[in-house]
Amino acid sequence: MKLKFALAIALICTSAIADRQTFTPVDQADRDATLVSFRAELLAKIQARDIDAVVASACPDIYLSHGGEGGPNELRANLIMNSEGADQQVGVEASEQIDAYWTALQNTLSQPGYFDDQGEFWMPHQWQITLPARLDPAITYFVTGENVSLRTGAFQGASISALISHEVVIVPQFQSDSDYQQVLLTDGTTGFMHKDYLWSMIGYRAAIVKSEDGDWQLCSFVTGD
Repeated sequence: MKLKFALAIALICTSAIADRQTFTPVDQADRDATLVSFRAELLAKIQARDIDAVVASACPDIYLSHGGEGGPNELRANLIMNSEGADQQVGVEASEQIDAYWTALQNTLSQPGYFDDQGEFWMPHQWQITLPARLDPAITYFVTGENVSLRTGAFQGASISALISHEVVIVPQFQSDSDYQQVLLTDGTTGFMHKDYLWSMIGYRAAIVKSEDGDWQLCSFVTGD
């Protein structure tokens, strides 16, 4: 998989990192009607929490983790959740993790995507962006919304200093328990943004691939470097 968009960032010893750039999402799925149908059907299966149907939609060697075995068995293990008494049987924390996995899968497959050089369809679209080698992807995020408020304080009532759309930003210390995160724009501007609009550049991404028989399959769903 080859990333297509280069982020022109020159890391220099000033407060500014680079000129700001916007990466407007364009969903290329509609280039293939069969892909559109497959993704819609898969999302419906995910919405219904139909484990068997989701697993049946995956590649035999679906890639799910760095260093893991992958395949349908690992996917099934990641999806297992009992609808009744889940808290008692698998524990509250495990139940929350499984629910978060389902949610991440649904959110990722709902994102605009693109075809790579091999004809694989990847989501989200910002996975195309090539970050400079010296920019730590672990603290780099993509603003998924349009006209997202950049505020002067870490609360909803804080004044708005700018409206941000589809940009790469730096979040030096992401606090998962805080709604508002301190961010650094690539021109050196700082402020606070709601975490719901920030997608980690090492966050979840997924690939849908057409098999030799002409059937689309979910072949990758992974997070991390």
